[in-house]
Amino acid sequence: MHNSTRYMLLTGASRGIGHATVKLFQERNWRVLTVSRQPFSEDCKWPAARESHIEADLADLDSIEKVAEEARNRLPDGKLHALVNNAGISPKGENHSRLGVLTTDIHTWMTVLNVNLVSNALLARSLFPELVEAKGVIVNVTSIAGVNVHPFAGTAYAASKAALAALTREMAHELGAHGVRVNAVAPGEIDTSILSPGTEEIVGKSIPLHRLGNPREVAETIYFLSEPASSYINGAEIHINGGQHV
Repeated sequence: MHNSTRYMLLTGASRGIGHATVKLFQERNWRVLTVSRQPFSEDCKWPAARESHIEADLADLDSIEKVAEEARNRLPDGKLHALVNNAGISPKGENHSRLGVLTTDIHTWMTVLNVNLVSNALLARSLFPELVEAKGVIVNVTSIAGVNVHPFAGTAYAASKAALAALTREMAHELGAHGVRVNAVAPGEIDTSILSPGTEEIVGKSIPLHRLGNPREVAETIYFLSEPASSYINGAEIHINGGQHV
């Protein structure tokens, strides 16, 4: 029997943009598999959420193959229609201070690059056959910090997001020939728990729309990139920041 259900795997599902994206895809009848460092949260009310959750720390690159294997076991037709690489960490120094080049140690560099960059490439590589089978899409979540020096996001975070934009281009170039589209969304100041005190100043000064973004607005764009409506978009990075980048 042909199964028309579409499946998405999303990393970094426990809050903010990830959580909003899961809810939106659920509402539109996708089946969603989630990956996060947190164990399954009882706050998640959607049906089958518990069975759909994979607990893993993407800083440990040796766990990637296990995550892919778990996901594979839950795909009834061996088809993955969307991989959303949303997991990202932005470590801070003492008193939430910004970690610059001089204050970022080797452990922080490796952790940030593994979670925000390398794990995305390895997950795509591991789940490539399932993506090809579905003519699926990959959406990477980059950041405005990958393009501009940001007052709160640290150096390693910014470097990882700029590199993720480059990885998006590389993947689009390589995987497009197999019918798999790869794009990125670059959120600006989105109203989530990752925001730092002082964000109001950014809103007033440098966002033409004079407001924060809503996680749902990012989720809608991720959804658009996962649907046939965007079928000729490949290798793009869409800014979702109210014009902050202009």
